Amino acid sequence: MEMVKNAVSWFEIPAADFERAKKFYSTIFDFEMPEMVMGPNRMGFLLCDQKAGGIGGAIVAGPWYRPSGDGTTVYLAAGEDLNVVLNRIEPAGGKIMVRKTLVAEDLGYFAMFMDSEGNRVALHSMR
Repeated sequence: MEMVKNAVSWFEIPAADFERAKKFYSTIFDFEMPEMVMGPNRMGFLLCDQKAGGIGGAIVAGPWYRPSGDGTTVYLAAGEDLNVVLNRIEPAGGKIMVRKTLVAEDLGYFAMFMDSEGNRVALHSMR
């Protein structure tokens, strides 16, 4: 296989209760989440600059989507300092699992949380 620029091209975070998940992610990232219906699925899009090569993703409620705290972990970009987003998690209905932790000076920081749906999700920032 050839070398690809990014290992991920899109991601989807399962939602059992779409309205609850939309409110949670809109609150922690402080934006109004755009949404649409695609076939049997209702999708809410996390914001990114796709024109500049950003990789996007969505929360999705549909027949094949089941939230899980045991599956793949998605690391969401949290801007300059992930504490801004992290501090909104518990008031929005999530649970912090790992507080801001240094990975390495050149790799930045991560934190991990359970979202309103029971998914294990992580945050990343460089400072």
